[in-house]
Formats: sequence, C-alpha cells, structure tokens
Amino acid sequence: MNKANLVLIAVLLCVLGCGSQPNTVTHAAVQEAVPSQPTAPPIAPASSAAGGFDGSRAFEHVRHLVDIGPRPPGSDGIHVAQAYIVGQLKNFGCEVEEHDFHGSTPLGDIAMKNIIAKIPGKGKGIVLYATHYDTVRIPNFVGADDGGSGTGMMLELARLLCGRKTESALNVWIAFFDGEEAQGEWADKNSVQWTNTNSTFGSREMAASMAISGDLKHLKAMILADMIGPSDLKIKKENQSTQRLNDLIWATAGRLGYGNVFVNESFSIGGDDHLSFIRRGIAACDIIDFDVATTYWHTAEDTLDKVSPRSLAIVGHVFVEILPELEKKFR
Repeated sequence: MNKANLVLIAVLLCVLGCGSQPNTVTHAAVQEAVPSQPTAPPIAPASSAAGGFDGSRAFEHVRHLVDIGPRPPGSDGIHVAQAYIVGQLKNFGCEVEEHDFHGSTPLGDIAMKNIIAKIPGKGKGIVLYATHYDTVRIPNFVGADDGGSGTGMMLELARLLCGRKTESALNVWIAFFDGEEAQGEWADKNSVQWTNTNSTFGSREMAASMAISGDLKHLKAMILADMIGPSDLKIKKENQSTQRLNDLIWATAGRLGYGNVFVNESFSIGGDDHLSFIRRGIAACDIIDFDVATTYWHTAEDTLDKVSPRSLAIVGHVFVEILPELEKKFR
C-alpha cells in the first residue's frame, strides 16, 4: 500500500471516529474561539506633510499612558504619569513648571499638579494650549482617548515647538491639567453628577493663579484638546467656545484639507476646561469629538484601539499652523 492510500485511510478513520464523539467542535465554534485581531490604526501622515508634527510619536505617548493604567487624581498611577510628562518635556528642552495645589473634592482634600511647558516669544502675549491628563475614577479605566489622546498630542506639540528657535512674538504655553474629571466614586458614566465645583480643578486653579500674577491680561487665546483620538474623528464647533477663535481654527483646518474632520456643525457640552478661562473673559475653545459619549466614553472600553495616530496628527498639524494666524491677530 502506498503512502497516499495510508493517508486517505487515516483521514477516513479520523472522520468516522470524530463523528461519534459527543463533544465535537464545529468549524463555527472554532471561529468563535479564535480571538479577533485588533485592526491596525490608520497610519499617520509623514511629519513633513503635517508641519513637522509626528502622529506616530504622539500615539506612542498615549500607549505609554495606557500602559500605566488608571490615573485618577492622587493615585499612584497619576504620579507615574506626572513623572513621565515632566521627564519628556525636559528631554525636549522645554522650560517646565510644576504647580502643586490641593482640590477640595467630595472624596476629601486631594493633592493635584498642573504641568506647564513654556516656549518664550519676543512679546508679552500668551497663547495657551491645554489638555487634561487625569482619568475618571472608574475601575479598570485607562482613558486612552479621554485623558490620553490630548496628552499624547500635546507632548508631541511640545517636542516640536520647544525645539524651534523663537521667532514668534507670542509666548506659547502648553498646560497639562490635573483634576478635570468630576471627583467621586464612579460605577458608570452617569453615576456622578458633574458640577462646576467638583471638576476642572486644574484649569480653575491655573486661571485663578494667572489672574493673581497678572499673566491673565496677556493671555490672548486658550485652545483645549480633549478626546481627539477616534479614527473617524469629527470635531464640531462647541457652542460655548469663542466664535471668532472657532472660526479661525476651522478656516485653518479647511485650508489644510481637513474640512471633513473639522465639520461645520455645532453642539453643546455641560462643562470642560475651556470654560474656566471663558468665565474670566478669555477667548477659548474646546477641540473635542464628543460623539463618543454614546459609545465608549467613561467606560472601560476606552482603550488604545480607540486612538488613531492619523487623528492625532491632524489636530497637531492644525495647532501648529494656527500659531502664525494667532500672531497676525494678536501681535
């Protein structure tokens, strides 16, 4: 008997034998048992096509923050995140300030920290870019998009701007706020009521300290980035944001070819860090994709696969290119 016949007999015996087994695993069951492979995030454009902004670098910062785990104010995780942010900024050659303060929260007095990178200009005017790096106090919440995407983007922006020779008349400050999320023991996205006094601790602290120091009168614009990671990114104009600032950003995005991302629609949000400055008469806006509020927002599903390097690059590119426009307006 040749080898081919032996193989055929073995296959037939196996089929007959397997058919008599009570625990037969079907092809469909095998397919269900195999874990689905995560879809690779869209590739970021080359930095040369994005004003020098590298979306892949920004994404790696997000990955690092997610690897740290949950980062609510006062936690071990946020202390690790603070050390990472400060270390990266110093490696980029940025002038770094750490502002320690305490937030009086429903959970008690919590130590918090704002981190600010400063790129000096030739004049007194200030443009403030900002994001928050804390995460909501939900078990297993790693905040890839909400807390991570804005932080990763701002770190890459700092690398780019701190490495340039000062040419602008404007001073550029990049702030990383602690305590943006409403403080309480969350069980799900709706279990803690957001108020003006139990949230946005970092931005309220910075706005107040700038008012005391006299820096607030030199602040020309505040641009906030929060939840900018989705691969199908759609940024609408937030209704409480300063209209002339929104118009300038949307015009810049359109000129760069991002009209399908910065869309001509509007929405309202209950609260965010930009309002701490608007209440003090400063032009400010919120760059955010809040459509995710109906999906993974404030759930443990806010994981790294929700963040696209391409989306980070698009927002970063707009933030780079808006600077000359702001200088023309506020010189």
